[in-house]
Amino acid sequence: MQIVLVLHNLLRWGVLIFGIWTLLNAISGVTGKRKYSAGDNRSNLLFMIFCDIQLLLGLILYFGNSWFDRLKDLGNNMKDPYNRFFTMEHMSMMILAWILVHVGRASVKRANTDAAKHKRMLIFFGLAIILILVSIPWPFKEVAKPYLRWFN
Repeated sequence: MQIVLVLHNLLRWGVLIFGIWTLLNAISGVTGKRKYSAGDNRSNLLFMIFCDIQLLLGLILYFGNSWFDRLKDLGNNMKDPYNRFFTMEHMSMMILAWILVHVGRASVKRANTDAAKHKRMLIFFGLAIILILVSIPWPFKEVAKPYLRWFN
């Protein structure tokens, strides 16, 4: 499980890089009224791929590290900030962000105009990035993890 945990931690940076790249493309597309480009498509495709891999690793950790089993004693787990964060908050908000990324990608592909594509990118991927940033256990939060996690 330690390898999966390290990979999950490292891949978060890929998710953030491609998510921010996608968000910047969306902002520049909306404000600059520019055409939807292959770079725009590539950025949100890579964002989605990294989110998919991250979700797979997260689910392996969730079910392999007994987080799921802790739901049996939900009342006591909700009182502990660490258990609550990892059994409910982190997982729920990250899955919601993953859904926004997939719905957003499909919505962008279906949009008829470049302006609509950029606007949908901004809305869906912007909301997803906000959820992701809030859901990461940053070192400065109550439930904290290091910026980079290595093998112990």
